[in-house]
Amino acid sequence: MQLNSEEKISIPSENKMLLTQPDAVAVILKLYEQLYKSHPDYKTGSIHLLQIIETAFNNRSENLLARDSKKLSQPDKWFLSNTLCGMSLYVDRFCGSLPKLKSKLGYFKKLGINFLHLMPLFESPEHESDGGYAVSNFRKIDSRFGKLEDLEALQHKMQQEDIYLMLDIVLNHTSQQHEWALKAKAGEKKYQDYFYFFDDRGMPDKLEKTMPEIFPESSPGNFTYVPELNKWVMTVFHNYQWDLNYRNPAVFNEMLDNIFFYANLGVDVLRIDAPAFIWKQDGTSSQNLNEVHVILQLIKECVQLATPGMALLAEAIVAPAEIMKYFGTGAYEARECDLAYNATQMALQWDALATGDTRIMLAAQESLLKKPFGTSWINYTRCHDDIGLGYDDQMIISAGYDPYEHRKFVKDYYSGKYPGSTATGALFSVNDKNGDARISGSLASLCGLEKALENKDSHALETAVSKIMLMQAQSFFIGGIPMMFYGDEQGYTNDFSYLNDQSKDYDNRWMHRPLINWEKNKKASVKGTVENKIFTATKKLIAIRCSIQVLADKKNLTWINTNNNQVAAFLRAWDDERVYCIFNFSNQVTDISWHTFKQNIMKPVALIDHWSEKILQVGYDHERLTIEPYQFLILEPR
Repeated sequence: MQLNSEEKISIPSENKMLLTQPDAVAVILKLYEQLYKSHPDYKTGSIHLLQIIETAFNNRSENLLARDSKKLSQPDKWFLSNTLCGMSLYVDRFCGSLPKLKSKLGYFKKLGINFLHLMPLFESPEHESDGGYAVSNFRKIDSRFGKLEDLEALQHKMQQEDIYLMLDIVLNHTSQQHEWALKAKAGEKKYQDYFYFFDDRGMPDKLEKTMPEIFPESSPGNFTYVPELNKWVMTVFHNYQWDLNYRNPAVFNEMLDNIFFYANLGVDVLRIDAPAFIWKQDGTSSQNLNEVHVILQLIKECVQLATPGMALLAEAIVAPAEIMKYFGTGAYEARECDLAYNATQMALQWDALATGDTRIMLAAQESLLKKPFGTSWINYTRCHDDIGLGYDDQMIISAGYDPYEHRKFVKDYYSGKYPGSTATGALFSVNDKNGDARISGSLASLCGLEKALENKDSHALETAVSKIMLMQAQSFFIGGIPMMFYGDEQGYTNDFSYLNDQSKDYDNRWMHRPLINWEKNKKASVKGTVENKIFTATKKLIAIRCSIQVLADKKNLTWINTNNNQVAAFLRAWDDERVYCIFNFSNQVTDISWHTFKQNIMKPVALIDHWSEKILQVGYDHERLTIEPYQFLILEPR
């Protein structure tokens, strides 16, 4: 394997598995060379990299090897299935601990959930946690949740119940309490090279000119002074989160070893947190740089070789044109990350719900449909994070709106400032310099349920429930894995208890990260309660999705022109199967022509709506299908 004119790196003879895969190893070494060939530790780093991969393969249990084989033997990639439905949750806020979560698996089975994303579990300082994303030990479970043995026991039980597991790896940074940071602070040059340190403000000031602020309210700037060293360290997120220096091959190797640690715990999907930030370059925004994709492609190739049953998810909350690159481009198309968050679609659903107008949503779809075959989305209406409005200005302009004024309207609407708004959210990370802000609030509260309950308004309550289910239905059927956020299945409204916790009171995103009350959750079984209405409806949505095979993600989605700006519609089709999904985002009764269902080769005579369980006779083209406010239909030809 000739890498360049000067060096040749051979597979060590003890690496028996790698010797059987010379082509895969050649690809890995080529990618590693792109990143590190000019680094003095390039050759030793390359050899160490190969040892890490071989060790990871050798440490793979017989059980996990069997799971790998089962996943790889499926006709389509396992994560494309229509039978998957996920939930993301904080273990401590959901039920307290990992052992208690093990006892709650029946709750997920009852709902139909078979894929759990457990928010960060590994050790992080109590008052400098960032919700667990300031990791001080990548291999030790935080004592709040239990022990590593508890996670292993939970994972074993989940496998028995056919429930998949997703965990996070925080690649961009560590806590300032991590062993590497502590050694760096103590003066060890080796570990100072794991981070970005500067002797004065010269280079930081230069970098600040092009690097945006992530949290301008609570953590302005991108650098923090370290008095013990009289140096400045890069801290893009919070001042207690030190950015890792991936220009150093030792950092990549260390983090790859951590990735394999998670893989061999039995993780099915590894969520790579904030990958857009992991390479820094003077004169740029230090986001979405080409080297980021080389790093992710290298990780994917290493994982594919040693632990191929683990899929990779990019938590890249970036513009539509940028997010596609995280699936891989060129020779690496569909060979970078297997999954990505459909953050653009999520934000556009909220836009459509506020305006009652689907034009901006539809303007984004040409870009979103470029997702490569064999990759998939994580679709969601809410997650632990805020709602950003980062879709392109041109999409807003195409709908006839002014981008600045339109975003201001959406922010005012969901923060409850706009006259007549039923939403009770709040603005997060307000930037007074440019007017930018994001939106916090639970699904139920942003859909008006909190206000309806306060006002004891039964009509407003029914409307809020309709909005909630409309939002969930589109994310369930649009293609990809639906990922609910815990509490949404019961209609939890904003939780303001975070204001009593000094480690959280500065971050209003905690209002939509509720503490679950299991006595309240029992109402899901009491007919007529709000909890029962939402839980039952959610369970039905999941069952519908699982029963219709054409909803598997085969890149089989076509948007349909309804000639009605209030209604979004798409067709999911494969072979002779067809499902039409129709969504009225307005507060008005509206209609569409029956011609909407005759734009393809098959012209149905009758349609069954899987949601209402009614059979609809398809009328003449001049006749209309009436759609109620916030109504959706899941229609299959009969």
